[in-house]
Amino acid sequence: MGTHVIEAGFPANGDAEFEAVRDIAESTRATTCALARIVDGDVETAIDTGAEMVHIFASTSDVQIEDSMHATREEVKERAVKAVERVAEAGVSPMFSPMDATRTDPEYMDEIVEAVTDAGVEWINVPDTCGVGTPARFADLVARIREHTDARIDVHTHDDFGMATANAMAGLEAGADQVQVSVNGIGERAGNAAFEEVVMAAEGVYGVDTGIDTTEIAEISEMVAEYSEVPVPVNKPVVGANAFAHESGIHAAGVIENSDTFETGVMKPEMVGARREFVLGKHTGTHAVRKHLKQAGFTPTETEVRQITRRVKDRGAEKERVTVSDVRRFARELGVDSREEAGA
Repeated sequence: MGTHVIEAGFPANGDAEFEAVRDIAESTRATTCALARIVDGDVETAIDTGAEMVHIFASTSDVQIEDSMHATREEVKERAVKAVERVAEAGVSPMFSPMDATRTDPEYMDEIVEAVTDAGVEWINVPDTCGVGTPARFADLVARIREHTDARIDVHTHDDFGMATANAMAGLEAGADQVQVSVNGIGERAGNAAFEEVVMAAEGVYGVDTGIDTTEIAEISEMVAEYSEVPVPVNKPVVGANAFAHESGIHAAGVIENSDTFETGVMKPEMVGARREFVLGKHTGTHAVRKHLKQAGFTPTETEVRQITRRVKDRGAEKERVTVSDVRRFARELGVDSREEAGA
C-alpha cells in the first residue's frame, strides 16, 4: 500500500518476536523498525534483526522515571545518549522516544532532546503515552521540541479521550514529519491513532498525497480484524460498516441526488475500497425505497412507494432488521408491477 515504515516489534521480547522482526526486515520494501529500551541487550538484539531503524524509548516523566524505571533523570539521559550512539555506530537509523512526553517537565524535555540530538539521533518520536494531550497543547509540544533539535519529528498518540487522530494531525500541523499509526486503531488501552483515519484525513481534509494506496484500506482493515480477533465497531470512521451507510430519509434523498450533500465531499467510499449503502429502517424515506424497488426491477406508483415506505418504517420501529428482500416482498404483496413479470 506504500506504507513508509513498519515498526515490526520488540525483538528482546523473545525468540518468536526477534524472528518476526527479522523476517519482516528481509521481506518488505518498507523501512523496518525494531523497538528497544535503553538497555544494552535490547539495543544489540534490535540491531541484529537487520532492521534499518531502531526506535529507542525511555521514560522521561518523573512519575515513570521514579516508579517504572527506578532511575534518575541524569541516568535516563546518559543511557539514552549511549543507546543512540550505539545504533548510529552500527549504521542503523536511530529514533528516540521520550516516553510520556505530554507529562514530562518541559525543561527536562529540552535537555534530553538536545542530548540525543548531539549523539546523532535522526528521529525524535513525541509520544502521548497516556492519551492526555489535546490538539493545541500537543501542537505546542511538537513546536517546542522542534526548537531543540534538527532531527525529524514523529508523533505517537493514544485514544484514551478520543483525540488520537486529532492530536496526530495537530502534530503534523506543528511540523512533525511522520505519524505512528495502527490499522483499526488497535493498541494499548483505548488504542492508537488509526492508520485509516490519519491517512484519509491527510488525503481528504488536508489535500496531501500520502503515497498510500487508499483503495486497499477496507481490505487491510478486514484482514487485521480477522487476524487480531478485534472486531471493528460499526460506527468506526472510514472502515466501520456504517461509515458510508445512510438511513435517514433526508440524508438518503440528498445522497441519491448528489453524494456530496451528506458525505464529506472529499472522501468517497470507492477511495477506500468500500461501498455506499442505503440502510432500511424507521428513518427511511421514499427516495431510498424507490431506489431499491427500481433496482429490483419494480415500476411502482408514488402511492405504492409511500405504502411500502410506511411498512419499512413500521418494521424498523419494532427494531426489526429490514432488508432489501423485505422491500421486494412488500412490493409483491401489494401487486406492484415489475419488468420481470412484464417480460414473462
